[in-house]
Amino acid sequence: MKAIQIIGQRKTQLIEIPKPELKPGHVLLKIGFVGFCGSDLNTFRGLNPLVKLPIIPGHEIGAVIEAVADDVPSGLQPGMHATVNPYTSCGHCPSCRKGRFNACEFNQTLGVQRDGAMSEYILVPWQKVIADEGISLRDLALVEPMSVGFHAVSRAELTDIDTVLVLGCGMIGVGAIIRASLRGAVVIAVDVDDKKLELAKRLGAQYTINSTKEDLHERIREITREEGADVVIEAVGRPETYTASISEVAFAGRVVYIGYAKEKILFDTSHFVKKELGIRGSRNATPTDFKAVMEYLKCGTCPVDELITAIYAPEEAQTALEKWSANPGEVFRILIRF
Repeated sequence: MKAIQIIGQRKTQLIEIPKPELKPGHVLLKIGFVGFCGSDLNTFRGLNPLVKLPIIPGHEIGAVIEAVADDVPSGLQPGMHATVNPYTSCGHCPSCRKGRFNACEFNQTLGVQRDGAMSEYILVPWQKVIADEGISLRDLALVEPMSVGFHAVSRAELTDIDTVLVLGCGMIGVGAIIRASLRGAVVIAVDVDDKKLELAKRLGAQYTINSTKEDLHERIREITREEGADVVIEAVGRPETYTASISEVAFAGRVVYIGYAKEKILFDTSHFVKKELGIRGSRNATPTDFKAVMEYLKCGTCPVDELITAIYAPEEAQTALEKWSANPGEVFRILIRF
């Protein structure tokens, strides 16, 4: 079967590998669509320290159940549409013992620490398969990245009396904007791209700020009546957005970081103490977050077509990643169709 492999910095190849054989406790999935995510782009650019090359990327999955082992519960049947929870958990580390399996110390995500889903078929434990006949294969490939944003909102313990500032309107930031809006919060979206900000407004943001054209601090003070945002969700991973999160959050507010910053960052730590901040990380997503995204997509109100920048064939993976690398700010999601 065909599979896409990243073999070096800015180098991919299409390879032939054996089709997986069904084994107890597992489900064989026929891949329809797989999304390229930011970690895949960083792998392509040679900037992902978690990856050992060569690797098959991909963990944003829309698939059809091809076959199930005899010991798999009857709720999973051949022909069903499904996505995959792509993370592993050891069951023994501190996170797992607390029931926070998404933050397992020894997690191995498909396409990052182990070969991923950019192939014609994959074999996964049945517990990782989330089936839903009400969602297309294409749209199922959007569930995982959107669920990461949903999870950040849960980490923030966001309520309908909060004002939340979301820094970054990429796919994960969009997920946070949608979930925050569904919870009834006032949402302020920040990005450097007007098209993304316009989409953010249609997805529920009451206010948008282009930080290259407006003074972020002054605009936040104006919107929040000089108080700052109750919650800030950082979905960029840049030093300037990391520090802005601390500056723009209100006293006694919460800051949730999703993005990975590549450089060391200097903070004015007096804000941590004076504001008595709650500073939290947000990693991956839970099955509950996946389900919440899927229920949202089935409502039919999401402009899904606008979240998909392009769809490529497996033979065009090199071109897809080159174009994304050249224009990273213009891409929401790139999908590969098998």
